[in-house]
Amino acid sequence: MVNKYVEIIKDYRKQKGISQAEFALTLGISRTSYIAVEQGKRPLELDEAEKLSKVLEISLDELINGEVPAPEIIFEKDKKTKNANTKENETRISVPQEKVEKFKQVLLYILAKIGGKPNIGQTVLYKLLYFIDFDYYEKYEEQLIGARYIKNTHGPTPVIFSKIIKELEKEKKIEEIKSKFYKYDQTKYLTNPECKINLSSLTAQELAHIDWEMKRLSDMTANKISELSHKDTPWKIAKEKEQLDYEFVFYRPEETSVREYEEL
Repeated sequence: MVNKYVEIIKDYRKQKGISQAEFALTLGISRTSYIAVEQGKRPLELDEAEKLSKVLEISLDELINGEVPAPEIIFEKDKKTKNANTKENETRISVPQEKVEKFKQVLLYILAKIGGKPNIGQTVLYKLLYFIDFDYYEKYEEQLIGARYIKNTHGPTPVIFSKIIKELEKEKKIEEIKSKFYKYDQTKYLTNPECKINLSSLTAQELAHIDWEMKRLSDMTANKISELSHKDTPWKIAKEKEQLDYEFVFYRPEETSVREYEEL
């Protein structure tokens, strides 16, 4: 039996034009959990119900009994969130577990595959690595590279990138070159054709994910992929120069979300 408050929630959300991800953020739960609430598959916890009653400006009893329709009020995002665990009895590791060797292998693999494309400069690489990491975490709730990214004006920036580049140059595996893409200055990195790329740290699932990301993003210009990253919740929530939080992938808008939550 569907709880009486479900229709109140759905009517209110649709009336205000609020996405499921935004409403989940207000309640401090994951988008997955919120969808389960709307589908009547997951009851609200007491603290969640209390938050919701305040948003709707009705009493807790009225909410639970489904007696009062949602009033006209202004919706405000609550940026405080809880850990959005969706795997029962498991703890997700959201703190970046930076894997240096894995980062090198992923970067070399990307450069070997698409580094020669005229648009693939440093800016595109930054965003591509970001989406590889954060999309993988949203889909599988596990870290791939586990790199740390900070919020910069032009989008997410991997903190360890320059260190990795210097090490790969010292190992004579890549070469940095300066070029232009249309009228814009660009820093590119080309792999040494005599260098055999080691992919021992990557699973078949991780490689398939990286290939998928390259296929959908590698033709974007620096401006286009930066614009896309600016729409992503982890970047929007963070302050300038602040580290991006992996957990916010569970509050993404539909435009950047890559997980099929409705099927769960």
